[in-house]
Amino acid sequence: MYFSELGLSNKLLKAVQRSGYEEATPIQEQTIPMVLKGLDVIGQAQTGTGKTAAFGLPVLEHVDTQSSAIQALIISPTRELAIQTQEELYKLGKEKRARVQVVYGGADIRRQIKALKNGPQIIVGTPGRLRDHLNRGTIKLDQLQTLVLDEADEMLNMGFLDDIEAIIQATPSDRQTLLFSATMPPEIKRIGVQFMKDPQTVKIKAKELTTDLVDQYYIKARDYEKFDIMTRLIDVQDPDLTIVFGRTKRRVDELSRGLIARGYNAAGIHGDLTQDRRSKIMKRFKNGELDILVATDVAARGLDISGVTHVYNYDIPQDPESYVHRIGRTGRAGNHGVSLTFVTPNEMDYLHEIEKLTKVRMLPLKPPTAEEAFRGQVASAFNDINELIERPDNDRYREAASELLATHEAVDLVATLLNELTKDDETQVPVKITPERPLPNRKRKPNRNGGNHYRRRSNGGNRRGDNRNRRPRGGNGSHRNPRSQGKRNSFKIRRKED
Repeated sequence: MYFSELGLSNKLLKAVQRSGYEEATPIQEQTIPMVLKGLDVIGQAQTGTGKTAAFGLPVLEHVDTQSSAIQALIISPTRELAIQTQEELYKLGKEKRARVQVVYGGADIRRQIKALKNGPQIIVGTPGRLRDHLNRGTIKLDQLQTLVLDEADEMLNMGFLDDIEAIIQATPSDRQTLLFSATMPPEIKRIGVQFMKDPQTVKIKAKELTTDLVDQYYIKARDYEKFDIMTRLIDVQDPDLTIVFGRTKRRVDELSRGLIARGYNAAGIHGDLTQDRRSKIMKRFKNGELDILVATDVAARGLDISGVTHVYNYDIPQDPESYVHRIGRTGRAGNHGVSLTFVTPNEMDYLHEIEKLTKVRMLPLKPPTAEEAFRGQVASAFNDINELIERPDNDRYREAASELLATHEAVDLVATLLNELTKDDETQVPVKITPERPLPNRKRKPNRNGGNHYRRRSNGGNRRGDNRNRRPRGGNGSHRNPRSQGKRNSFKIRRKED
């Protein structure tokens, strides 16, 4: 079913079209009409099935942009999901000029209070920080029309049930309530019975992953080791067309700039890029003018690209379903594909969850050495030289070639050519990638703030490295001629400090 058949206004349909979507996913097709009618809905669906747009589009449809009251509240279990949801709602609501604000723990609460004074109609937030704002009186829900509980089972697992119930008690009794959860444990069912009015149920089966054509590997490595290992892998495996997935926009920017600095033909896409810029990068990638695309999960949604041979998960996804969508970019149309996932020692539980869903045991891969990477580059250069020799316009250079051979040894000339066609290693172009906050430890109880397992700060100030709500510093990951970088220049990426 097309979005135009779901009863959405032209402004929202225009935003949907601009985002590249045409046909609705099953959960969108079933949920949107019911939410537009004002019904309460329980949606059982995995992440990656399109549920953000399933509740986001009808929520945006009902928003009165002339009012500065909070009309919709989306509760998310983690800051990453909250930010991701806010970004998608902002893009979908751009034509309607809806104001969407995100709040989460671990960030400066004073900045959030200032932003809340601008009168956002939609709030996305984590349970602990939302409760803080309610206690301070900086968020008022007396005019709330729609409440969304996103990934309710995950919030239950993280110990947020008391916070959620306290937030629900602060909302009007005649509100519309939407609950989305991958599973339905008794506590989640109780929320449905206690706080919802005759809820309609939508159940979407998780997509099955066909793994016959995708070889799945993982490499266990510390965060600071991953970039050098990845570039060595690229040299050894010599992929034709590659997608590298990063968890955050900052990560994508740094990875794409680092790859370019080392001479790779790469570019990055994420939610901060304009649609025009993103479209140009995607066109170059589809046409084979780019070798490596670095992307966030959100930016890569809906991409249909044939010929992708390798997918590198620089950051392991937090939910298994995202992994399914990521590696589904390769191994298409009967072609063989390779996926490789980097896993830090404390993320092994996430790897095991992925293996449970895919029913495939990932094979450990030993990181290649610098010498193996060099040999891989030389082998690739041999192929390039063989192709260059076949070019029909080489005859015009034979006289100049004879002059060079008269004054230089043939071995020296070929070595110079190979040096020009190969890339520098990490010792010559060092690249530093800013460490990301680790994923929550599944065996450790997190704090109430919606962060991971970090201790809460009493003054609400930022923790070091926690600036995900800000735009990444500099650059957009566009391709530049690697030769212009200078083969011996040091390239260091630093995070923007407060």
